[in-house]
Amino acid sequence: MDYHLLKIIVCPICKGSLFFNPEHTELICNADSLAYPCRDGIPVLLANFARTL
Repeated sequence: MDYHLLKIIVCPICKGSLFFNPEHTELICNADSLAYPCRDGIPVLLANFARTL
């Protein structure tokens, strides 16, 4: 995951910041308690693909 990309992408629901979880290869939104998967290094920022934490 490119950490420079994390500075410009936001949660598609609340527009809050995302944090990378390398253990599960996903982006975490703490405000919504959602985790967005990263597939082949590309974040999938679609609400229907997010899992609830």
